[in-house]
Amino acid sequence: MPRRENQRRVAQMKLCELLSAKHGLFVLFVGGGEVSIRYRFAVMSGIFLILFSSACTTTRSESAPIVVKRTQMQMGTLVTITSVAPDRRRAQDAASAGFQEIHRLEELISTWIVTSELSRANAAAGRDAVSLSRDTMKVLEASLQMARMTEGGFNILVGPAVEAWSVLERPTIPSDAVLQAVRPLTDLRELHLNVAEGTVYLAKPGMRVDVGGIGKGFAADMAVAAMQKAGATAGVVALSGDIRTFGGLPGGVKFPFGIRHPRHEEAVLAFIDLQDEAISTAGDYERYFERDGVRYHHILDPITLQPARDCQSVTVVARDGMTADGLDTGIFVMGRERGLALVERLPGVGAVIVDRDGKVWVSSYLKGRVRMNDGIE
Repeated sequence: MPRRENQRRVAQMKLCELLSAKHGLFVLFVGGGEVSIRYRFAVMSGIFLILFSSACTTTRSESAPIVVKRTQMQMGTLVTITSVAPDRRRAQDAASAGFQEIHRLEELISTWIVTSELSRANAAAGRDAVSLSRDTMKVLEASLQMARMTEGGFNILVGPAVEAWSVLERPTIPSDAVLQAVRPLTDLRELHLNVAEGTVYLAKPGMRVDVGGIGKGFAADMAVAAMQKAGATAGVVALSGDIRTFGGLPGGVKFPFGIRHPRHEEAVLAFIDLQDEAISTAGDYERYFERDGVRYHHILDPITLQPARDCQSVTVVARDGMTADGLDTGIFVMGRERGLALVERLPGVGAVIVDRDGKVWVSSYLKGRVRMNDGIE
């Protein structure tokens, strides 16, 4: 894949410009003094990455805040935390607190960790109820609420059907018989939460709960809370394409983001500035295969157990990460018409939807805030 390099020089800005991108979103942070950055783009498994080839160099006054940017591998993806604080120690401590909180939650909800609470619940499916921590229970309660809100478009039990399609490992179009065999395992009525006792019970053997479609947003929210407690005044927590911003930048500068074009992998569809909000994108371009001119991707309609067909991508902006994370997938499944109708009923929530024909729809909450990239068709 060809590499594209670009060099920009930005003067008299408030924070050092940093770029990072995953899952259809990339963020630009701007910083104190004069900045010189060279960066290159790469795409891996449909994920838009911006890789630095040189570090930022800035000049700053004594009163300017410190910006720290760090990246670690957590929750199966690259996690980037940008921390803004009055001094370097507090900025570093806040970033560390954010990573520690994400790691703590990963140990509870990741199904890739066999000792996690959700892995134990899956292993006990059809046999026993499993005790949960308050945080894991909160994620499951929010997941069921999101399923109701999206009319079943969001479903944390759809994993067996996703596995039947096996989009990346061995691209397969499963037979109707195969899909009907796993359908009972995706029935949310068979997931029993006992909030009073703090337990979950999966009624059928083979059922599997996976909160990958909402858990990263929750982790971003919790990491932000930990960072604020540690002294950060502003920042960004980015877990793959699930991103949460908080605080205000010097001079009233907000965090600018670009939304990836779903059919041009190194192109920006639109820009939006965020402050104290979360943003998340679901798209059909990350995990898919094509056969006879038809794209088969990993976002399944829990009703049909087929890839949802009405959207190319859905970007949601909300006040918290868990809402944005769950809604992008749910709305992708619901489709443009029903999805926009839902968004218009939700306070503090907006969406940018690219429908099946490539037409862009912007909800009323984001009108005047989304700037389309005129150079992209």
